[in-house]
Formats: sequence, structure tokens, C-alpha cells
Amino acid sequence: WAPAAFAKRRGELRLPPEDWRAWPCVRSYLMRERGLPSWIIERAVESGGLYADHRANAVFVLFGEDRRAVGAELRGTGGSQWRGMAFGSRKELGYFSAPASGPRATAAILCESAIDALSCCVLHPDRLCISTSGARANPAWLPWLMRAGYAVSCGFDTDATGERLASELIALHPGVKRIWPGSH
Repeated sequence: WAPAAFAKRRGELRLPPEDWRAWPCVRSYLMRERGLPSWIIERAVESGGLYADHRANAVFVLFGEDRRAVGAELRGTGGSQWRGMAFGSRKELGYFSAPASGPRATAAILCESAIDALSCCVLHPDRLCISTSGARANPAWLPWLMRAGYAVSCGFDTDATGERLASELIALHPGVKRIWPGSH
């Protein structure tokens, strides 16, 4: 009766273990393939929100209340650049964020993925850029963010899914404004 088997049955979060030997591959992917500057990558690492696992996946940690890990977005960086979530992730309880630089941000932008949030932060360094871990119209944590005083914008992709879910999100939360990324 191993604890891992117990966790699997209960659906408890199992973050992949860190493997810094794979970090050069992940860092290279983020910089070369995704065009992210090193400063944003290093800031995400320093905040505890980004690391590499033994398969050279980029692991983007979702934090919830009291900065407790509640899940992780996984992004393959090798030949089969797949996407997934860590087993037991509860994305309704938290999110990955690329923190604004400087003093406390007063505005936030919702993005569909952690990599989108990092890219958005490069373009809008004064805003908190947040991944919803897939386009979602009603993340459970959004009302808290709005009550905390953030002016929230939706920066979902400009594809059919992104447009539809952005419209649904704004219908549910009329204070949210739509902004459009330059492409997809």
C-alpha cells in the first residue's frame, strides 16, 4: 500500500519531481521556440512557478490560496510538443501567473496558457498575467481577483473558441474587458 498508489486513487496532486539536468532543454525551448526573453523565464523560476521534469517538460505550477500548489500545466519541449496537466491538478482552485514588474499591479490579463501568460507579461510588464489553463468562461477564482481590486482583461486567443469563451466570460463578469492578442 504505497503512498503514491493511495494518492492516485484519491486524485491527490502529484507534481512531477524537478530535474534540473533537463533545464537546459526546457530553457532553450522557451527562448528559441517560444521567443521568451531570459528575464521572464528566470523570474518565473525564481518565483517557484517554473521548473523542468525528467522528461524535459516545462512544469508551470498553479498556486492557490496561501500560495499552495494546486496543480501544474505541463508542456513538452521535445519532438512531440504536447500539453497536459499534472495528475490531480485542480485548476479551479488556482492559476499560474507571470507577476508584474515593479510595484503591485492593479490590472490583470487572463490568458489561455502559462506560455501565453509569460508572453503577455513581456508585452505588458506592469500587469499580472494569468493562465486559466485552457480557455474557461468562469474560473472560480476570478471573483476573488476582481474583489481584490484588479481591473481584469481577457486576452484569450482570437480563434473561434477563444472568442466564444471571452464573450461568455464577459457576459458573466461585465467588468472584464476584452483585449485581442496580435495573432491567434
